[in-house]
Amino acid sequence: MIESKLVDELLNDQSYHIEFNGHLTNHAKHAVVALAGLGASPQKIKAYYDNYAKLTPYGYGLEAPKASKHAISEANWKHFFGKRTSFSSYCEFFDRQEKELGIDELLRRYVPPLLPGWVGSFTHATIHLGWALDANNRWMTIEGLAYMAFSDVSCHPERSFPVRSGGARDQQAVDSLLRIAGIWEDDHDALHHWVEALLADTTSATAAGIHPELARSGLQYRIARLLAEGHPLIYETPAWIEEQDVSTSWEQLYYAVTLLYLAMPGDFVLLHLITSLHAMEQIADHLPVDQRKYVVKCFWIGILCVIFSRADFPKRTTLAALHSTYKDAVDTGGHPVEGQDWERIVARAIEEEEEHNPKMVYVLQRVWKRTGGRSIYRVAAAHFTTTPELPKSFEEPPTE
Repeated sequence: MIESKLVDELLNDQSYHIEFNGHLTNHAKHAVVALAGLGASPQKIKAYYDNYAKLTPYGYGLEAPKASKHAISEANWKHFFGKRTSFSSYCEFFDRQEKELGIDELLRRYVPPLLPGWVGSFTHATIHLGWALDANNRWMTIEGLAYMAFSDVSCHPERSFPVRSGGARDQQAVDSLLRIAGIWEDDHDALHHWVEALLADTTSATAAGIHPELARSGLQYRIARLLAEGHPLIYETPAWIEEQDVSTSWEQLYYAVTLLYLAMPGDFVLLHLITSLHAMEQIADHLPVDQRKYVVKCFWIGILCVIFSRADFPKRTTLAALHSTYKDAVDTGGHPVEGQDWERIVARAIEEEEEHNPKMVYVLQRVWKRTGGRSIYRVAAAHFTTTPELPKSFEEPPTE
């Protein structure tokens, strides 16, 4: 839990819309939570927030709040899921509900219907909510719920089924990851061409149902298309999700997504699996115990959709080699043999303009501490990403 008067003031700020230039997410508050968690000075945090508002790494400034087209109420709050409309009215709705119900009941009542859409806005709405809960900030929590409704794109957990063949040996998340990677490695061309053909088909009813602003994104369209279509490998529910304690699943998932990141170090897309996992864990911790495995299931389905949307998958041989190297590796004092020590990594992160890097470092350092110093998290944290170039589709104005 992060406590600071300045941090609360910034997280309570309502000066800017949740997105800018169409569908680009306003990450300013995520950066505040990460920088505060890494021990940045109040001056550094405030300067970052102000500079980001003026000019983000994408070359655009933040935008003022937008007027809502619809009044959101208990009667219609699900009707506008994913319609990318009336964010301010969603905030007003959840603000009213929190005042009546309290934060715990608000989350218990409204989060479960939103969980299938957790990958919407490329996981950033979920990050907004989960990181708000980490920081224990009421208003950012309200915004997170509103943003999840605003940007919802379902991963369809209702399609899930138990693994029927080959998955019985999956005792933990890394086993499932290696199994699916092996299938991709053995049948790469067929799976690659299936994804590319799916993405090229823009005339189907499924493709037509995707919000036009996501087509302008490129990346978010690819993910939305995979979320809508799915694949049996995505919906197979490994036994470990249902059979083991949720806390064990979270630890195994951190290890699995960090292996993925090390297979393609600095990859902008895979980095989001780390920061959104932290968000989903925080959200689950605020739900009743009987709802938490559902969060794990949604996360597993969603990250597979994200990876499949690339029309590729990290090679099983690469993942297996990394697993062999890091499965038992623990930092035991002194100067690390590979990568950098945490002091240098954190110092670099605090000076970063690309806020995804301090977020990643914040999460991985937390996990490193609570797992007794597993080396994989320190090594991965030293691999920073860069702001991706926007596609040519951004030469066209936003559709909204």
